[in-house]
Amino acid sequence: MNIIDELKWRGALNQATDEEGLRKLTEEKKIALYCGTDPSGDSLHIGHLIPFMMLKRFQLAGHKPVILIGEGTGAIGDPSGRKTERDLQTMTRLQQNVQSLTQQMIRLFGTENFTIVNNYDWLSKFTMIDFLRDYGKLFNLNTMLNKEVVASRLDAGISFTEFTYQILQAIDFLHLYRHNDVQLQIGGSDQWGNITSGIDLIHKVEGSDTKVFGLTIPLMLKADGTKFGKTAGGAVWLDPKKTSPYEFYQFWFNQDDRDVVKYLKYFTFLSQEEIAALEEKVRTEPWKREAQRRLAQEVTTFVHGQDATDQAEKISAILFSGNIQDLTTAEVEQAFAGTPSVEVSAEPANLVDWLVATKIEPSKRQAREDVKNGAIRVNGEKVTDIEATLDPTAKFDGKYVVVRRGKKNYTLAKVRA
Repeated sequence: MNIIDELKWRGALNQATDEEGLRKLTEEKKIALYCGTDPSGDSLHIGHLIPFMMLKRFQLAGHKPVILIGEGTGAIGDPSGRKTERDLQTMTRLQQNVQSLTQQMIRLFGTENFTIVNNYDWLSKFTMIDFLRDYGKLFNLNTMLNKEVVASRLDAGISFTEFTYQILQAIDFLHLYRHNDVQLQIGGSDQWGNITSGIDLIHKVEGSDTKVFGLTIPLMLKADGTKFGKTAGGAVWLDPKKTSPYEFYQFWFNQDDRDVVKYLKYFTFLSQEEIAALEEKVRTEPWKREAQRRLAQEVTTFVHGQDATDQAEKISAILFSGNIQDLTTAEVEQAFAGTPSVEVSAEPANLVDWLVATKIEPSKRQAREDVKNGAIRVNGEKVTDIEATLDPTAKFDGKYVVVRRGKKNYTLAKVRA
């Protein structure tokens, strides 16, 4: 199957400047293509993962992906989809973010048949006169104002700095065409105006018959109409320090039956036959959640590796069984990262008094009642003796105490050093 046809089957193609021309080009040769990311933070989140999955598919088909990390454009901001101006970051912070994102990209794409570039390397060399003489004259103001990314901001206001972003991104495409033989830019649907600006610039400078193309991906919405990728706890990050592999796995495992097949098509490299079989499982045996489990396995392995997936599944199984004493200290940190937590002293204390002091229990009367009734588990073990002494350092390298009240109410007590 041609790569363009596969993208359409997977629901990953929104707009293309010349779909038939691009299909023909990808059948004739292996092309170089690029996608940009802005170093506004030190980690990507799963929303960023959407266009990079498309780039990865091209790589697996033998094409040559180029990732552009926009330190140059990131220094001035990006108006895409934003109603307000972005807070500018220091160059030191931007450079640190570039280093972090570079490592994440290498994790996703490897080091072969893959290139990372930084647009600061060429944009920083322009003088204002160079910029206005060589490029400013090639952009029509009326055309720029009519771009959706700018037009949507006119009522609220947009600075000249952010207004010029589309020119800088167009220069990026021209530079990569000249120096990396890039013929295709991909991005989110909100990048359509910037992408077509780059194609227009290349046609003006290199000739109207120059074969360059643009592709955008659709805005991904959940079945309930809300934007994909957001949770009650905020963004789901690719950095394991921000979102643990266990939390990452659970995010995918908890997807709605109505969405899971769409996500299997988009976020995994499973074949049509494999996805069709999982779709049938969703229809006939939804309670088994086989499609969600496979989705979680595939995406977690792609982002974090097989060992992280194995550990996430181990944690899941242990939590389901309630035998948390079988967790390691590191696994406790992952498993209970999102649960309520308190800080406690390392000194041993009467269990009932300790439960009240930590506010796990509202009163001594309630604490005694819950302990007697077997509703309290400490580090996975049921405690029914109201005279029991709790030693906070007895388990998990003396760092944590995990308390379960009832069937689902966990509290992570962090022992002060």
